[in-house]
Amino acid sequence: MTVNRRILLGGIGASLALAACGNGVGGNGAQTIDARVDTTRDFLFSRYPGTQELSRQAFGVLYMPLVTEAGFGIGGAYGRGALRINDVTVDYYSTTRATIGFQIGAQQYAHALFFMTEGALGDFRRGSGWAAGADVRYATPEQGASLGKETTEIEPVIALVFGQSGLIAGATLAGVKYTRIIP
Repeated sequence: MTVNRRILLGGIGASLALAACGNGVGGNGAQTIDARVDTTRDFLFSRYPGTQELSRQAFGVLYMPLVTEAGFGIGGAYGRGALRINDVTVDYYSTTRATIGFQIGAQQYAHALFFMTEGALGDFRRGSGWAAGADVRYATPEQGASLGKETTEIEPVIALVFGQSGLIAGATLAGVKYTRIIP
């Protein structure tokens, strides 16, 4: 029974921490998301110049400017962003992540998904929800400046996580889902 109580308290604590991080969910809709995406894109390009070329090669880029994550045993994350094709917003998406395992803390970060093939972008847009899976290559910010042609020719989707603040530690199993939204 003690384990169940810990999991319950961990879930409640994670929810409270997530709510306290100021994600801005329910804000001014599309204008807020677009402004955040512009700022995130500009930061990404100025900080990691290789990502600008990566963006030009991509068929589309999903920018998630602010994802808030918290966990204590059970955790979760949520954020909203925009899919851009030729740097024009075509759809808005939310990302939801659930985790379970040994973890404690809270953090905020941004990430971008670069769709390097027309098929990968089409699969993403046609689906009612899309879960990141084995066909996604995750890159670190240090790689963001040097993601080259060899990488982009063999990877259908490249995910770059950057701009982390806060601290979360642990080892977890996680699932991520992206869902089209109307802000």
